[in-house]
Amino acid sequence: MKAEIFSIGTEILLGEILDSNAKHIASELANMGIDVFYKTTVGDNEKRLLDAIDIAYKRADIIISTGGLGPTDDDLTKETFAKYFNKELITDEASLKNLKEYFKNEEMPLSNLKQADIPKGAIPIENKNGTAPGIFIEENGKIAIILPGPPKECIPMFENSVKPMLKKYTNKVLVSKSLNLCGIGESKASEIIKDMLNTSKNPTIAPYANNNEMRFRVTASGKTKEEATELLKPTVDKLYDIFNEYIYGEDEERLASVIVNKLIKNNMTIATAESCTGGLLASSIIDVASASKVFLNGVISYSNESKVYELNVCKEDLEKYGAVSKEVAIQMAEGIKNKSNSTIGIATTGIAGPTGGTKEKPVGLVYIAIAVDGKETIYKELMLKGNRQKVREKTVNICFSELLKIIK
Repeated sequence: MKAEIFSIGTEILLGEILDSNAKHIASELANMGIDVFYKTTVGDNEKRLLDAIDIAYKRADIIISTGGLGPTDDDLTKETFAKYFNKELITDEASLKNLKEYFKNEEMPLSNLKQADIPKGAIPIENKNGTAPGIFIEENGKIAIILPGPPKECIPMFENSVKPMLKKYTNKVLVSKSLNLCGIGESKASEIIKDMLNTSKNPTIAPYANNNEMRFRVTASGKTKEEATELLKPTVDKLYDIFNEYIYGEDEERLASVIVNKLIKNNMTIATAESCTGGLLASSIIDVASASKVFLNGVISYSNESKVYELNVCKEDLEKYGAVSKEVAIQMAEGIKNKSNSTIGIATTGIAGPTGGTKEKPVGLVYIAIAVDGKETIYKELMLKGNRQKVREKTVNICFSELLKIIK
């Protein structure tokens, strides 16, 4: 089966809201063995939507649409699909009952009544998180699955109702595993396994990059989950053999979580001193639920005075080397470690831009330093590309990558 995803709404077309529904649905369809070759975004316009439906059904068996099921006049999705399939809209009593229950403690606007209408012969899909039911239409070998736009409604409906409905339309099971790497770029990693990427068909290997991290997604298909898992294993094992020093986790494991868990396991604590990252490093650690067991202190020492007062950085060294220097980064790391009595102190200082750079110290120049009990303080000089936020994010990821080498 081939599916096409429709994201319907002028606000999506204009980039005013993020289309998270399509990302989730596409990923889940792939895991079910349903191919998605096209994704279409259409504004709230009947003619353009009709044209898009006609085009989609020439190349796909299923359209899964999100959005356009609200109570206002410009919410035209189900009306347009009904017109395409030449079906009249009728009131679905179960949907009407759910709608009234939703508004039982307040007056329901009359405009909401249209949300209980579905094309004749269609199957309503109960919405347990909102007012608009989903709709399942199967006609002349074509399927339309019409879902509400808000992700808190769309994604649970897709997971709990749509996926079970679609299982009978696919005869293969896909199993995927992602291997998450840091400290190596996508191009270099892909070059190392160039032959595997070009020749591996089942399973397939797909590289993805994000800041200073990357991942390989390995996907195998089989008649059963067990068969697909068995096909997957040799390729995953081979990637581990090749990239063992770079792999930090699998699937949904994130680098910050792995760092925190390793610190807990090794009975270590950490404190941060940040200039250019402005608290992003500390925040990324604290985002992990168990961070309170290892994170002791974080200082944002943006000014030179703060570096002297908070971290005991030598004033003369600041004047001699400048705030963006290995000397200052090292003193910041040692200063926060001593002040917090932590096992590890880590510091960042740099020029994130877009202004502030010089010929000697251009935008993107960053120093990080890590002080660890019983070891010599290490530092790393970075020359990062990207806008201000990208420089800060890359700096944090590289900090984690360097920490992983220490506590691995």
